[in-house]
Amino acid sequence: MADAKNPLADTKNHRAATQMVHGGSVRSQFGETSEALYLNSGFVYETSAAAEARFKGEDDGHIYSRFSNPSYDMFQDRMCLLEGAEAARGTATGMAAVTTAVMSQVRAGDHVVASRALFGGCRFVVEDYLPRWGVQSSIVDGRDPENFARAMQPNTKAIFIETPTNPTLELVDIAAVAEIAHAHGAVLIVDNVFATPLFQKPLELGADLVTYSATKHIDGQGRCMGGVILGSKELIEADIHTIIRQTGPTISPFNAWVMLKGLETLAVRVERMTQSAHQLANFLADHPKVDKVFYPHHKSHPQYELGKKQMSSGSTMLAFEIKGDQQEAFDVADALSVVKISNNLGDAKSIITHPATTTHQRFSDEQQLEAGITRKLLRLSVGLEDEQDLIEDFAFALDQI
Repeated sequence: MADAKNPLADTKNHRAATQMVHGGSVRSQFGETSEALYLNSGFVYETSAAAEARFKGEDDGHIYSRFSNPSYDMFQDRMCLLEGAEAARGTATGMAAVTTAVMSQVRAGDHVVASRALFGGCRFVVEDYLPRWGVQSSIVDGRDPENFARAMQPNTKAIFIETPTNPTLELVDIAAVAEIAHAHGAVLIVDNVFATPLFQKPLELGADLVTYSATKHIDGQGRCMGGVILGSKELIEADIHTIIRQTGPTISPFNAWVMLKGLETLAVRVERMTQSAHQLANFLADHPKVDKVFYPHHKSHPQYELGKKQMSSGSTMLAFEIKGDQQEAFDVADALSVVKISNNLGDAKSIITHPATTTHQRFSDEQQLEAGITRKLLRLSVGLEDEQDLIEDFAFALDQI
């Protein structure tokens, strides 16, 4: 019996909350409990021949922190365990992750299909940035998978979606769109920020690459910028790694270490925030001064069945339309006390924003309406405050209109 091996000695056998505390950890000779921070740019080689071997890829050691560092390794390995991915690369921001993921899959003359409901920066990459390099794009209503099928061309190399979408929490059927992408020899890239890796697993549903703004729930406390791309070794270690190595959109060692600390509490924070989001969705849906609530696990959501199918919970984000227009939306946001006005999300603090004039202000009026962004829409990121305080804060604010 003394020779029996504990199956939990392998972190792959841990459940998510345990993986986020222990996964990927590598201790130095000092045996530290908290992961060491490798705040260095370069690495020393024992001999010139050793340096040569490392640059040739014959030795797995590190070369330069522009693309490789022990702090990155621990963050990336922990994210792989959580996501169920073979490989990952950390980036300086979420937009760096999206841009690198999409650009890695295309060349001049190629074509990309994307859902129209995207964060403003993501839509810029698809509609404005890619065409500068000879890559054309088609924007479709992502709620119907057939729209993707109709938009596919012989030179389509990638489909890019976010689901739930920012800010209206529309859903895209990941499994159905993955099938369409693969039938045409294209890859599916999913921005999974709103759902978090706890509540939605795009790779299991057929996606090829998943991106996150780690600035959001992964850090979760408004401290550091970061992003991450996850997928198969074949995809990550090919063009994605090459682009990161040669162009340098890499996460810093310090920020990677902060993300490791954020991951330790991710499950506790997100589960607690999600409980409050459920209750706030119910409260707002029943309020006489609220027109609509958009929350994937609320029965009023037009894609409620899909939300239940591909998301294990509704997560921390919701949006709602008040009865009125922009001024009334401003009045509600301005009357809040506990909830703060900011364009960030996934924070320990509850945050509200008016997308039409902030995160999506560069969209034309027509583009905003296409994406379901009205002047009376507010987006809410639910934090860790007492649930009843949040409800009372909104009750007071809504009474002011």
